[in-house]
Amino acid sequence: MAVDHDTTTPIQQVKVNGTQSQPNDRSTNTSPRNARPRRPNYNEIHAKPLPVDVYPLPAFLPHNPISIVRIAVSLLSHSFFPPKSHIVVHKAYFSSETQSIHVTDAASIRALWEQGFWGKGSLSRSEPQWLAGEKKKRGIEAGKTSAEVTQNRREERKQFKLERARAQREAIEQQLKEEGQLDPDGSLEELVEKGQATESPRGTIYTPDAEHVVTVSGDLITSEINKSVAQDTPSWSTSDAATPRIDYIQDQEHLQLTAEEGFYLSYGLGTLSVVTDCVGSDKGISHTSYSTWQLLRLYALHADSPLPEAAMSQLQNAFHQRQMGHDASRWTSSVPTIEPDNAFVLRYVVFHHFRSLGWVVRPGIKFAVDYLLYLRGPAFHHAEFAIMIVPSYSDRYWTQTGADKAGIEKRKEGQGKKDWWWLHRVNRVQSSVFKTLVLAYVEIPPPWDRHTDGQIGDVLKKYTVREVVIRRWSPNRNRD
Repeated sequence: MAVDHDTTTPIQQVKVNGTQSQPNDRSTNTSPRNARPRRPNYNEIHAKPLPVDVYPLPAFLPHNPISIVRIAVSLLSHSFFPPKSHIVVHKAYFSSETQSIHVTDAASIRALWEQGFWGKGSLSRSEPQWLAGEKKKRGIEAGKTSAEVTQNRREERKQFKLERARAQREAIEQQLKEEGQLDPDGSLEELVEKGQATESPRGTIYTPDAEHVVTVSGDLITSEINKSVAQDTPSWSTSDAATPRIDYIQDQEHLQLTAEEGFYLSYGLGTLSVVTDCVGSDKGISHTSYSTWQLLRLYALHADSPLPEAAMSQLQNAFHQRQMGHDASRWTSSVPTIEPDNAFVLRYVVFHHFRSLGWVVRPGIKFAVDYLLYLRGPAFHHAEFAIMIVPSYSDRYWTQTGADKAGIEKRKEGQGKKDWWWLHRVNRVQSSVFKTLVLAYVEIPPPWDRHTDGQIGDVLKKYTVREVVIRRWSPNRNRD
């Protein structure tokens, strides 16, 4: 995610060889820019941070006694007529091929995205907008999608940079003409052809005495500027006149949730129901929902790569026995054990930790980290922090005499040992995209799977998360 700086500030002065000069007439250097369309009101669209309804009490005003009456009335009304927070429970399906949760209902897709930025579109970069883009391409609807708006903004910034480069070039030529180093009708290309200046592969021109360092790109920049100014601003997608008009398009996109997002919506909020495959019955076709304890085992098993086929068969057999109504003691003993440092468990502990603190947590694979933290969401801000999960085996169980040393070392190798070179590489990437690297150390407890009665809350309490902020020290910025 590249961040461009100083791309919207008009050029007032260009500094050459310690002096300042005014560029030529701006009317000849710039072209009229199209008015930018109004952005959607994201504050209204994303008014609810979570897909649940909350009913806060009225504010208490010490100087207004009537506020106490309002609070009392609200408490009484909520006591006798409790409001319903989970008005809609969304339905989803688990895909073992993609190891993700699929939401196919259009209303649920929009609700989950607009109320917390959950998941991503299967045919889109982030927000599910394939249907809107397809309708616009076929001429059914007007307007612009967010991806199109972003692309147009990038084209505008590119055109402005070209215009700025041309203005700098003209200002440099004017300054050299005033100093007598360039003929009144000459150009910088003449200096290069006569050998009075040299041009680097990057387009920087140097004079023999190295007094002038000119950063231009030759005729290539000029031609690109003229071409960009002569043409209209490119559009992200255009409608083809030969394409027949179709008034109805079936939406082929679904919402993909990660295992951590799906489990938080199911266990933490209770607004998502993950159902199994269709089951035949005398009354027709029905769906059976996974319990949260089953989802934990399902996601934990799929976190291993490659997927253990024998363990998967045991888990499916146990789920089938539960579905048929058999006694729990018959199928719980055959369920594969969850290791305390399971990859899904570690990721979910960190996801649950930061989501509970109010951050919008998104996958960070784009920047070689585990998670990205947004203050309100990708529609409002760029991500501020990049999270990297580091397992910590500091519990006494992992260092005691009777522990399996070979197994512990193999487990650590599987989690991936992190060295200083790895840390420098990751930190350098985050510094280049203006994000703060945070190492989330997760304390691994002793094995717990055979010592719990299915209470997920008791399991999560065994884990501890410590945040360590890593900042890159730069000599020219950190002098104090």
